[in-house]
Amino acid sequence: MPLRRAAAGFRHCRVWPMVSILPGVHSAALNPSFCWRAGVAAVAGLSLTAAFPKASVAGLAWVAPALMLGAALGTDGWTAFRLGYIVGLVHHLTALYWLLFIPVRLAPVVGWLALAGYLALYQGIWVWLSWRLYPAKLKADGLLACAEQFLAVPAFRRAVWALSSAALWVAGEMIRARLLSGFPWNLLGVSQYQMLPLIQVAAVTGVYGVSFVVVWFAVALMGAGLAMLRPPERRQSWAIEIALPLACVLAISAAGFRRLLEPEAPARTLKLALIQPSIPQQMIWNPADSATRFRQVLALSEAALAHRPQVLVWPEATLPGLLRWDTNHYGDSSLAEAVTNLVRRHQVWAVVGADDAEPNPKASEGADFFNASFLIRPDGQLVATYRKRHLVPFGEWMPLARWLPWLRTWTGVTGDFTPGDRPVPFRLTDLGANTSVLICFEDIFPHQARQHVEPETDFLLNLTNNGWFGESAAQWQHAANAVFRAIENGRPLVRCANNGLSCWVDTRGRLHAVFFPDSQDIYRAGFKLVEVPLQPKPAEPSATDDASTTFYWRHGDWFGWGCAGWAGLALGWAWWGRRTYAARQPAEAGLEKESQSWRSYSR
Repeated sequence: MPLRRAAAGFRHCRVWPMVSILPGVHSAALNPSFCWRAGVAAVAGLSLTAAFPKASVAGLAWVAPALMLGAALGTDGWTAFRLGYIVGLVHHLTALYWLLFIPVRLAPVVGWLALAGYLALYQGIWVWLSWRLYPAKLKADGLLACAEQFLAVPAFRRAVWALSSAALWVAGEMIRARLLSGFPWNLLGVSQYQMLPLIQVAAVTGVYGVSFVVVWFAVALMGAGLAMLRPPERRQSWAIEIALPLACVLAISAAGFRRLLEPEAPARTLKLALIQPSIPQQMIWNPADSATRFRQVLALSEAALAHRPQVLVWPEATLPGLLRWDTNHYGDSSLAEAVTNLVRRHQVWAVVGADDAEPNPKASEGADFFNASFLIRPDGQLVATYRKRHLVPFGEWMPLARWLPWLRTWTGVTGDFTPGDRPVPFRLTDLGANTSVLICFEDIFPHQARQHVEPETDFLLNLTNNGWFGESAAQWQHAANAVFRAIENGRPLVRCANNGLSCWVDTRGRLHAVFFPDSQDIYRAGFKLVEVPLQPKPAEPSATDDASTTFYWRHGDWFGWGCAGWAGLALGWAWWGRRTYAARQPAEAGLEKESQSWRSYSR
């Protein structure tokens, strides 16, 4: 008896509501029905992870949303949210495992758990709201009974629901790309980066169009699966469920295949040397190793320059100090002199990743610091500087540091970078080439990358350092995200990374120079020589108009915002319908009671 009283008391204490979200803690979570549903949700989460690199089983992305909704079939809203949250938690914990490789104690574990916990909210909310939008109430009195209830809704209304669910998913991705500074890493459409005919639609809709099609088909697939549970003589309806999305997928793929067959014959190319020094993050943080790692970068550069490239490219934060200030030395000269001497000796253009600073008496350290890239002319002059605009929270700036100063000590982020204020074109004048730089994870933001492209831009250039994450899936996932920026903007994208993946992506999304000529190891130190196609010369009319740009570049996230609007209207309509129905029920009940009384009186 005392034990029962204690348990009852625990149920009514304030801790219980916070704990009840966890399967296996709340009594409702212990029933067999929830357990098998949670198992299906976990499988859906693992399927989502396997759809992305390194596994890259793209077909699983077409099944996972169906499993997500199927796991919550016939449940109440809270249970549906929890099951969707399990999907998201399993997916993000396994897909972002490489965060644990950051060489800092404890903080990466907490960050990994917190980020996965936040991102999982999107899957939980999607499952809950998708079933909220369904035009009939399904009761969990058996799978077959739920299937019959589901299929009792007219086919047209089921089709509209499937489209609304896909729009709702895209709305979540649009919010995720912007809320709390945004983190659109591994949007669902990115899992299809190798499905070249399909992903050509990104030139019109952005990556969100690919996500939409995949989710739409998956939701319809769930309906087809439920139809297959019927007796054999009634199973024919499964084809109705997937007919429309399948036709859409085939039409998009056919158009994409035609686009892939269009000849691309560039009038000119640009030869770049991409230096990949593969410097461990611990070495970057250790001032005693500065000379050693800089010497390694110079040696790789000398070897690459022997092949006479037109442009030398170093990745993000290559220099062990500030480039524009004589605060760091290498031998008898400053770092700046060592770099400019190299450039002058070989008469080559250079794009260099390095930190930068500007005096600011109001700043805590007397200066503003930037994560920057520099364009250096063959005569050694610095002609352009781009400063990273989208900083990594808890890595390059510390949220809440004013109120929680202990966060800096705990994470090791002792100071903040200052964000840049605009894209900066890098114009290689005598080569007739123009590029624009994206630093670190800036190339995963579709709306930001679009801002870096002008009609005369020849290619995008991403400088990044994924050495934080060891030799993991992070490098492959980052490159997969970058594929869509090339398609969306109709410009090649060149990637120069510290420890992979250095390569370039053409305007159709094909990856080039993925591996070194003598090795399949993408993480090793070395250099790659690539020839990137350029736009027609500025003297030609087509180079200055919008003919060479894409619909997405001209109109932005019209599709994503359209889906967000559609989802909002669908949710508003569903809310209004339920409210109207609830208000009508008492009146109808009163009329029924009055009618029964009148009939009784008449008799």
